[in-house]
Amino acid sequence: MKRKLLLTSQGLQPELKETFLSLLTVPAKEVRVAFITTAAYGDDKNPTWLEVYRQQLRDYGITQIEDLDMRGKKYKRGDKSLQDTDIIFVNGGNTFFLLKWVKKSGFENVIKEHISQGKLYIGISAGSYITCPTIEQATWEHQDRNRYEVTDLTGLNLVPFLITAHYREEYRPIIEKAAETTKYPIIALIDTQAVLVEGDVWKIVGKGKKLVYNQNDEK
Repeated sequence: MKRKLLLTSQGLQPELKETFLSLLTVPAKEVRVAFITTAAYGDDKNPTWLEVYRQQLRDYGITQIEDLDMRGKKYKRGDKSLQDTDIIFVNGGNTFFLLKWVKKSGFENVIKEHISQGKLYIGISAGSYITCPTIEQATWEHQDRNRYEVTDLTGLNLVPFLITAHYREEYRPIIEKAAETTKYPIIALIDTQAVLVEGDVWKIVGKGKKLVYNQNDEK
């Protein structure tokens, strides 16, 4: 079954509405979302700002939203936690903290299994970063701080490029410098953009200039 990922910078902004709704396989009122909150706790003990992203879903008619936090849990292949969900919605926060728990909990295999079954994966910032071959972009000067002793930066390797979110023009020199040393293409997203992946094909969607380093064309 064709895998589907919508890798965003700042969630389901209005500029992404048409793309998002086109990916739904059932009416919005029937869609069930696993709303993964873990990354938010890497920098914030009480991340009330997550409500912004719940509201984004509600604005599109989705109300069946169940929070899921990987911390302290163990998952195995065949785990039923996501069996009744249509969307795996991985929120932003601290990328290192998120990757630590994705691997430590075993949720890495659960995510991959359900994506292979055709469930839609939506990432916000850190939730998008972990799908990349590595989270090295989180180490760049304008990004996260690794306070969690994460030494293996290997990501889920669901896509063949790096994403850097929340792009602003002042970040250009940092990204251009990183592009000289990484072996991967880099997609710089502003907050009204996302990368849509369907099968092995990807494209930048939303509003704004498309910025891709180390590769001239989308695949």
